[in-house]
Amino acid sequence: MKISTWNINSVRLRLPGIKRLISEINPDVICLQETKVIDDLFPADEIEQMGYLHQAIRGEKSYNGVAILSRLPLKNIQKLNWCGKQDCRHISAELPKKIELNNFYIPSGGDIPDPKENDKFAHKLKFLKEMAKWSSGRQDAKAKRIAVGDFNVAPLETDVWSHKQLLKVVSHTPIEVDLMDKFQAKGPWVDSVREIIPPEEKLYSWWSYRSRDWTVNDRGRRLDHVWVTEVLRKTIKNAQVLRAARSWGKPSDHVPVTVEFDL
Repeated sequence: MKISTWNINSVRLRLPGIKRLISEINPDVICLQETKVIDDLFPADEIEQMGYLHQAIRGEKSYNGVAILSRLPLKNIQKLNWCGKQDCRHISAELPKKIELNNFYIPSGGDIPDPKENDKFAHKLKFLKEMAKWSSGRQDAKAKRIAVGDFNVAPLETDVWSHKQLLKVVSHTPIEVDLMDKFQAKGPWVDSVREIIPPEEKLYSWWSYRSRDWTVNDRGRRLDHVWVTEVLRKTIKNAQVLRAARSWGKPSDHVPVTVEFDL
């Protein structure tokens, strides 16, 4: 089973990109973030024609939004709210073999890494704390769970182009990394991509639109993740970050991340 996660940055705008992802990677399940469309306008028919008959969607106008598109049946679809907001940042569904798939879009946090000066950063920290609490209350050594999405945190030094220069930049600050580590420990969650691609290797899934030529300076960050509970660790077969997608026509600033499991 292949699962791809992708911050699509407008699903209607990037339908050609989804078609190309299917052509090149052929995932069984695609998890999208930042779909930016209300459910009634979600391109469900077009995506069904691509072979994804099973869909779990949750969206709002112009902002946020998450979706699970699957060739496999989906059951027990749930939509959790975080931080007292109904801003469409989570959706989950049960895949075959009782695998629970959670798709997250964690707040980006704005530009100022100070919760007192920046409400967006305060929201992000609160969201991460709630995720750790949620995970802590569901610990089960036998539970088969997968958490994917745009986590908006690059936890490792090799997940950013410059560890020293980004220590005070939102997405790689020590407080964010610490909260992400706490969430990971509460699962406990396994970083499936780093099970395949060594932690010592530089790896990014996002490059800013502000860069004139992202390929020249390569100032990326690994913000998109696929984590699994310990019981699924041995099933991780392969992992891929589709770096080339950043140069596709009308690209998202994120690229798809895919993990293959031998179930």
